[in-house]
Amino acid sequence: MSQTGIVFNVQRYTIHDGPGLRTEFFLKGCPLHCAWCSNPESWDPKIQYGVYSSKCIGKDACGACLEACEHPEALTFKKGRLARIDYSLVTDGKELYDACPSDAIKQWGYEMTVDECMKVVLKDKGYYERSGGGVTVSGGEPLLQSEFVADLFAACHEAGVQTCCESTFHVGWDAIERVMPVTDIFISDLKTMDTEMHRSRIGAGNELVLDHLQRVVDAGCDLILRIPVIPGVNDGMDNVRATADFILDRLHGRIRVLQLLSFMRLGVEKYQSLGMPYGMRGVKVEREAFQAHVDEIADYFCSRGIHCVVGTKERQ
Repeated sequence: MSQTGIVFNVQRYTIHDGPGLRTEFFLKGCPLHCAWCSNPESWDPKIQYGVYSSKCIGKDACGACLEACEHPEALTFKKGRLARIDYSLVTDGKELYDACPSDAIKQWGYEMTVDECMKVVLKDKGYYERSGGGVTVSGGEPLLQSEFVADLFAACHEAGVQTCCESTFHVGWDAIERVMPVTDIFISDLKTMDTEMHRSRIGAGNELVLDHLQRVVDAGCDLILRIPVIPGVNDGMDNVRATADFILDRLHGRIRVLQLLSFMRLGVEKYQSLGMPYGMRGVKVEREAFQAHVDEIADYFCSRGIHCVVGTKERQ
């Protein structure tokens, strides 16, 4: 029987998460809650429903959600448009989603079998072969669904398709070990060396992540390492130096590339749709100066002999 996973997005022809042209499956569920996360819909492992008020026709002109809702008092309207759903009263938003004629209620997450995923994957096999691409799973944290990932990657290998797993590594080692034999490349973040900063802005300490990064490298896995450069969190030179020390000392410099990803305010509408606060709301960045600072950080890593680029693709 084909394994089933909870997927919240599928992107074809993506070029950001691994080499070449790729098909990327984003899986729900994440043990970490980064303040700057652009995919808050990935945190909860269950299927969710978000509200996009601007698309609502209005309760007077439509009212379909009110008719479909067992507890109409769970629906909050502002200026006649649906603004919020109280999920302490509504345990399943599918009836509201099905009833809405204007896409004001969006479903985040749906079940896909390995077989269904492979039908999508094989449509673009020629592009993978010509570009050196393949399939990437991301999230959330895809290894919370490690059995599904292992089966999907095994099917990819059987079809001659390269595989890449983007993981936080804040999971049990058994989950990582389960997918290792069928994973060609791992991608992971090294967000900050300061465990207390990691705990306060990300939701857990960094000890497990650091340990698993070392174990993955020691196992001979191909690893792309990323740093999302976040102002006031990890862009200070003390942290940058400590990060370089970790890469050289504990990872022995054995990474494919270090990618620096500049902070961007992304996903704010998703937080609003889910009734969640955006953790970086008060952070303002002067883009040109910040980008120059990121370039300086990249220069420092390169000066330490670490192959480092700004962005997700190496410069030609």
